[in-house]
Amino acid sequence: MKTDENTTQKMSNNGFTPAVSPTASTTIITDSDAIQSGETSIPTQGENMPAFHAKPRHVSGPLPVILVVQEIFGVHEHIRDICRRLAAEGYLAVAPELYFRQGDPAEYDDIPTLFKDLVSTVPDNQVLADLDHVANWASRHGGDMRNMGITGFCWGGRITWLYAAHNPQLKAAVAWYGKMVGEKTLKQQKQPVDIAVDLTAPVLGLYGGKDDSIPQESVETMRQALRAANAKSEIIVYPDAGHAFNADYRPSYHEESAKDGWQRMLAWFRQNGVK
Repeated sequence: MKTDENTTQKMSNNGFTPAVSPTASTTIITDSDAIQSGETSIPTQGENMPAFHAKPRHVSGPLPVILVVQEIFGVHEHIRDICRRLAAEGYLAVAPELYFRQGDPAEYDDIPTLFKDLVSTVPDNQVLADLDHVANWASRHGGDMRNMGITGFCWGGRITWLYAAHNPQLKAAVAWYGKMVGEKTLKQQKQPVDIAVDLTAPVLGLYGGKDDSIPQESVETMRQALRAANAKSEIIVYPDAGHAFNADYRPSYHEESAKDGWQRMLAWFRQNGVK
């Protein structure tokens, strides 16, 4: 991985979310001839869902699969780069545009409006079904479904918890700062704390101790639910990190926590057979 400030500046208005501007000087762009990546279209529930995928260029045989679930900002350049980073580790990584029916997050330049007018309108059941179709697509495009994991960030972190109780084919999950407790709505009928007993894949949760949007009380509530369910999951809290500490394109980036979390994620996948 390398940080290319010229590339970052060039892409700041064409690739990263307009809701966070300008991009930070810490922005990472992964560039390697060993990676093959690009846009694709995935059939799901009678429609075609846009997605980004990345994989090692010169590897024969089925690849382990990681589903990558977007932040509230959609599949912008940071999420695409997460896919490229995973490809560099030997994975087929796929990030679907999970809001594609409801709207385009790139059309919003402030977070509250984006959340109210778009993100909150996306039903969990729709998302989980779409992710199943992404998994099926991966199985037909060089992926080994016996070795499938999922990771997600913020909004996608919450979805990651839910998917670990939804798809029994999943081997492991890593949720980055996704809410675990909260209000239920018609579109979000369950929260991760409600499905702790239903987890079929072990989840590693990565959270910031200074995250004002996810109080430590809610982290402890989830830990208690996991213990009560005898779930083989784990939550790590980084005391000096806030929300979105892995988002290297934002001021919230906390390099030490992000790098440690990334290595813990890779180790979690390996130890649970996604390798």
